[in-house]
Order: sequence, then structure tokens, then C-alpha cells
Amino acid sequence: MTNLTNFTIKQAQNGLQNKDFSATELTRSYLENIKKKDKDINAYISISEDLALSQAEEIDKKIAQKESLSPLAGIPCAIKDNIMVKGERCTSASKILENYRAIYDATVIEKLKTSGAVFLGKTNLDEFAMGGSCERSAFFPTKNPHDLERVPGGSSGGSAAAVASDMAIYALGSDTGGSIRQPASFCGIIGMKPTYGTVSRYGLMAYASSLDQIGPMGKTIDDCEIIFNTIRGLDKMDSTSTDFEVKEVKKEKLRIGVPKEYFGEGLDKEIEESIKKAIEFYEKNGAEVIDINLPHTEYAVSCYYIIAPAEASANLARFDGLKYGTDSKLENPQSINDLYLENRTKGFGAEVRKRIMLGTYTLSSGYYDAYYKKALQVRTLIRQDFEKAFEKVDVIVGPTSPCLPFKIGEKADDPLAMYLADIYTVSLNLAGLPGMSVPCGKSKSGLPIGLQIIAPSFCEKRLFDTGRIIEQKII
Repeated sequence: MTNLTNFTIKQAQNGLQNKDFSATELTRSYLENIKKKDKDINAYISISEDLALSQAEEIDKKIAQKESLSPLAGIPCAIKDNIMVKGERCTSASKILENYRAIYDATVIEKLKTSGAVFLGKTNLDEFAMGGSCERSAFFPTKNPHDLERVPGGSSGGSAAAVASDMAIYALGSDTGGSIRQPASFCGIIGMKPTYGTVSRYGLMAYASSLDQIGPMGKTIDDCEIIFNTIRGLDKMDSTSTDFEVKEVKKEKLRIGVPKEYFGEGLDKEIEESIKKAIEFYEKNGAEVIDINLPHTEYAVSCYYIIAPAEASANLARFDGLKYGTDSKLENPQSINDLYLENRTKGFGAEVRKRIMLGTYTLSSGYYDAYYKKALQVRTLIRQDFEKAFEKVDVIVGPTSPCLPFKIGEKADDPLAMYLADIYTVSLNLAGLPGMSVPCGKSKSGLPIGLQIIAPSFCEKRLFDTGRIIEQKII
């Protein structure tokens, strides 16, 4: 069969409508590509071949009957393995959930099913989304399609690698501190974190509930906008979800803010050069570039690594090793605590255990005020920084990551260096803002570089429109 795996959503949909190929043929091509490539990349934890083919056959019937179809009908996609798809494995890349099968669909999955999406499988991640390299999976590390010795970023590294290597047309990821945008940057695709609450989190395995957000990953901004408009909206199952309608006022000149804090020590020189060229391109195309300050940026990572583990320690308490978990070999446990300890020690990896312990510590009596309460206060200051900046500018741009994709194992023994790789992304989760990573060039060695675009809350259309300008330069 002819290879049909180098498509955007719009290209695939046109091919289906023109009957250049069927949804089943398209799906089989992607399944074959996965069999051929994924043994080297390890983007997928599990493949849903039967489900995918049955969904594709349904779309073919609708096409034959000339039914009206949504833009995602018959389009093969990948789903991060912390999002529930009923009847399919959902492990969150953890041993404690190795054999768990979802008993319901996440709201975003229900919406995709209604739109006629085809689910190829579930993608790898850092265990419970705790990591920035996709090395912390309990099963295997995912590799960057641009260089198999390097990481794809994380935690949505499997989703990013699947799209970048033509093993899915698009994917869903989740973003708690940059987990969609950073792997999108590392793999050279588009990755978007929506405004907090615009996409339901029901059916997403929670890491940090006030920070988590499901979002799209694709090859083009048009694709990500289609996915976002499909999955967004109010959900009665998620009290933090909201519905909104943005009425953008078209301005004569786009005002772009450039934070001085994003161009300091620690930023790779090749990335800095590429980002500055992108800013110059905006300026040549009529944008006004304005220098701004986000003075509390330096505290964002510290703030995040207090709030996120604190929420994680509460969210992961449900995984007690009884309803979900490993088969304990402990003989004659002396107490229920012994059983919990045995199962959770075996079931959780080192990074997850570390963050649970850190979160429990910061919430404990005597330390709550010193750490957690202080972090919440800093979070407010970070949000206020952005509010003041958006009084002067329409969008903010800068690097997505301070570093290029690093080699597998390179930062394994230096957790601080790993955490600092999120320095430009975590602020948006703390402030609840939408952000997107758009490819804006490559390093001398051919590694992708991502430009991060930040917009005010509920201004996703502004995000897409600003991204299209630089996307045209790259194309």
C-alpha cells in the first residue's frame, strides 16, 4: 500500500472527502508505520489496532452514505497514556497501573469519538507526568525522532515523538509545567497549552489539579486550532471547566512583549539567536516589539516545585496498592500501613516517590506557612506580572526551553538542571495562561528550536493568529 502517513489534518480530510483513499487505508498506513518505526523510538505504550480499524470502518460507511463529517472524522491520532479511553489500558507509565483498563472515557475522548476520531494507541510519558524528558517512564524511555540518542522532552514526549515521526497525525498531551510545549519544541512540532479551565480535565489522571491542562499537539497551527475547538468547553463533570467566547478586536499593529528575564544566564546561544531572528521577523512584518519585565520569573520554578508536589501528594493517595496496584508478596503484614508501604514502594518510581514525600513535607504542620502558603503568594505575584505586561502588549514571546534536546541520561543525576529546563514554561501554568510552542529554526546540528507565544486568558485565537505569522516563515 502507498505510504499515506505524511499528512496534516486538513490534507488527510481532503483526501478522504475526495476518495483518494479510505479511512481504513489511512489507518492501516499509520499502524504499519508504527510497527516499522516505534521499535526504535518507543513513542507508544500500547497500540489499539482493533479499536482504530473499527472506528475507521465506521467513517468509511458514513462517507459512502455521503453524511456530513467533522474535520477530525477518520483522522488517526495518539493519546497520552494518562487520559482515559474506555476499555483501553491507561497506565500513566507507572507499574502501579500496569494492567489497569479504563472503565470510562475522559470528556475530551468523548468529544473526539463524537467527531469521528480514530485512536491508534496510548503514548509514553514520564510516570504520572512527573518529568521533563520522557526518561522517567516505568517501562522505557522514548527517543527523539531527530536524534535517537536524545530525549523528546516530557512529560508528553511520546505524543510529540509520535507526531514528529509520522506515527500519528495529531496527539493529545497534558501540560502541568510545560509538558506539552517543551516536547513540542524538542521534536519540532506545534504544542499548545490552553487557558486553565477551557478544556475539561475529567478523565485525566491528576498530577497537580490547579496546574494540569489537556491540549493539542500537531504539525500545523490550523490542526491545533481544529483540535482545540473540538475538545474545549464547559463540562458538568469538571467544576473548574468553563465556556467562553472570545471577541477579538482587530488591531492595526500587533504589540509583542519580549521579557528581559527570558534572555539571561543559562539560555543556549543558538536558541537565543534563533528566537531573536523570529522577533526581528515579526518586526519586519509590522509588529511593534516592546521590552517588558516579568520580575518574579526567577521564583517560578521554586514556586512550582512546592505547589505541584503538594497537590500530587494528595492526588496520588488514591493509589494505595489495593484497588489499583502491584501484587504484594508481603507475608503476614502487621498492619494496613505495611501493605500500603509495600505496594506503593514497588508501584511508584523514584521520581514519583520523591515528589510525594516533598509535597507531604511542605503540607505538614509547621511547614505549611513557611513553604506552601508562601508559594501561593508568589504564584499571585507571577500572575500579576503577566496582568501588568498585558496592559502594554498583546502577546509575549520568548524561548520555549533554555536548552536544546539533551542526550538520554545526560541530566539523570542532576534533578535541578532538569527542573530548570522548565523555567520559561511553568509560569503560564501558575498563572493559568494559554501558551504555544512553534518551531522557529534549527541548531547547527539540526535539532529543533521552539518559540513560545503567550497570550492573555481566553485569547487562544490571538495565540493562533500570532503563531501563523512565524509558521509561514518556517514553511
